[in-house]
Amino acid sequence: MKGFYMNDIFNFQKLLERVELTILIIMAIFGTMPLFIVASILIASFLAIKVCLTTRYSIQLKGILSIGYLAVMTIQIIFIANVSLDEHLLLRIIAAAILPLPFLLEWAVMRRNNDVFYLPSLGELATISFDQFKKNRQIIQSSVVNVGHVLSTDNLKNLFGDLHRHSNLNYINNHSLDTDFFKRAEQSLTDPNLYIVISNTGSPASEVIGLFTQKQFNHASLSFDRDLSTITSYNGGERVYPPGLNPEMLSSLHKNNQASILIYRLPVTREQKEIVLDTIRKINTTGSAYNILGLVTKHSLRRNIMFCSQFVYRMLEIAEITYFDKSAGNVRPTDFVELDYHRKLEYVEEIKF
Repeated sequence: MKGFYMNDIFNFQKLLERVELTILIIMAIFGTMPLFIVASILIASFLAIKVCLTTRYSIQLKGILSIGYLAVMTIQIIFIANVSLDEHLLLRIIAAAILPLPFLLEWAVMRRNNDVFYLPSLGELATISFDQFKKNRQIIQSSVVNVGHVLSTDNLKNLFGDLHRHSNLNYINNHSLDTDFFKRAEQSLTDPNLYIVISNTGSPASEVIGLFTQKQFNHASLSFDRDLSTITSYNGGERVYPPGLNPEMLSSLHKNNQASILIYRLPVTREQKEIVLDTIRKINTTGSAYNILGLVTKHSLRRNIMFCSQFVYRMLEIAEITYFDKSAGNVRPTDFVELDYHRKLEYVEEIKF
């Protein structure tokens, strides 16, 4: 009898996951602004009431969680109210993807050091345990305090205002790397290193990502020379170039006074360096786009659609110089340092602005 009971629970959980996924898909396809706003309010209200009625939680913890739910709901409504959901399927997909965010409040704190960078599966959502919050109350409180600063209206407008420039299906960027870039890169082939640059840019996107990863550095770039005159990566283009493979400058990595970058060198052969350069040359000619949807799905719909750490890892992979094993879509910027178990990287310096 116990076996049948456990099977019933398991089957019910699977059914619940399918229902949740179906609802999110329906919202992504047919959702409207009022519907998304109502859904956000209902989810936050339900969780806040549930927490308040849970007797084993202290008053302080109830307050922290309720404020957290309110903050997340506010973020969702600001996003929904400032984008054209009726005109863009991608925006509806993003709006549907952020609906479960109140459920992820605990996960974002408890899994801050986990290797998985982006959102968890619906199966993980079904196993959330609020008991763990008691052991991490101070961390939660600190995270909630930071929400108001990081997720301000200006930051969110800046972050979501560029969404219309992105494409997850078409290459919208090409020839952003000019002839001078490739000349400098060719001249650097005598340098027996590739340089991996991990950045804390202080940009709105970096700060929002940092809330979930609890990591200071959230951008990765690649350079052929020590002076970073050939630094490149996948980025938003600074509204100069379309999102995709673009050249970078130190000024583009400096968005506030707390910004800094870490420079590491990876010993390589000239042949391996040429492979990376030739691959970048082909991407520059064929075209590229920033994989904004891949931040959630962890996959690319086309070969040259990537995000920053995915690009850096893919280049190392093509040249057969990877030093840790991970799917490119799952690689976080800090993985290049934290997963260097065999000490392949050599620290060069940290630049603070």
